[in-house]
Amino acid sequence: MRILIIDDSTDARAVAQARLAPEGHEIVCADTGLKALDVAATLEPDLILLDVDMPGMSGFEVCRRLKRDENLNMIPIIFLSGSGEAGDKVIGLDLGAIDYVTKPFDTFELRARVRAALRTKHLQDILRDKAMIDPLTELGNRRAFDDRLSLEWSRAMRYNLQLSMILADIDMFKRINDQFGHQVGDEVLRQVASRLSACLRDCDAIFRYGGEEFAAILPETPLDGAIDLAKRLCAHLGDKPVKVNKHELKVTASFGASSNLECDDLSQLFVCADHRLYDAKAAGRNCVRPES
Repeated sequence: MRILIIDDSTDARAVAQARLAPEGHEIVCADTGLKALDVAATLEPDLILLDVDMPGMSGFEVCRRLKRDENLNMIPIIFLSGSGEAGDKVIGLDLGAIDYVTKPFDTFELRARVRAALRTKHLQDILRDKAMIDPLTELGNRRAFDDRLSLEWSRAMRYNLQLSMILADIDMFKRINDQFGHQVGDEVLRQVASRLSACLRDCDAIFRYGGEEFAAILPETPLDGAIDLAKRLCAHLGDKPVKVNKHELKVTASFGASSNLECDDLSQLFVCADHRLYDAKAAGRNCVRPES
């Protein structure tokens, strides 16, 4: 795991690194609060060891800024200080730190506290990941979709890249549930998820947006590329029946695609794809809108 040590003292950083080196973690360092914020945003470490007393920006202020950042606020922070004052410890813990280690470091205590913090972080990551996965299809869920789309939109805007997305909705899915039961419907959803996933690139991401609706995010992809992919998905899904127990079901879906080049903001990207999905359904289903 990756540990960020923030301390203006060269000696203190060297000592902390030496004490933690046998644990086998990747260790990076920063000597000022501003540098630390940049490093944290870039590397997203698993744990931060943060000196309280630093010139320019104190450790307390660094902690405040980290906890205000939605991308960094879950990183555990252990404060480092040459002071054993209870008041400093209270301030640090109230700001969101999980522990406090007094300099000079006791080797075994420092390692033990770091191991405890990393165990907690690991469990948090597991819970977070599970909260982002749809248990039926094992695709990312709507929360995961929202997070990824926001990330890819920001990246596309920053680097002037194209970004497209596809929405897909299984045609007449309610009839499957009504005629064959929800267990068959669930298996149809699993197999559809598998077929759609098989057609994507490694850099693409597909999610179960909700119910029988799926969403794919396509980084660095123009609208024409998204339309071509949606047509392949449409053909691949309807090409062979879905086999569930004794049943062979013809399953199709309707698709809508959109691109950031035709949208002013993130919400329009989704709304555009959604409107086109309904255009596909109105056109008779089992097709893609817009047409190339």
